[in-house]
Amino acid sequence: MLIRYIHAALERAKYEIIDDEEPYYGEIPELEGVWATGKTLEEYRRSLEEIIDE
Repeated sequence: MLIRYIHAALERAKYEIIDDEEPYYGEIPELEGVWATGKTLEEYRRSLEEIIDE
């Protein structure tokens, strides 16, 4: 059940590339305060998944 929730939330994630050491930044609009960054898109998605899981 929790895995389905995490995957559904990740499908709603919005990300952008910013001028930073970790250029991938994104958040999930429905989950206030949930955001993540990463050096690659995959790293960003893994980080966001971990944050949702917490």
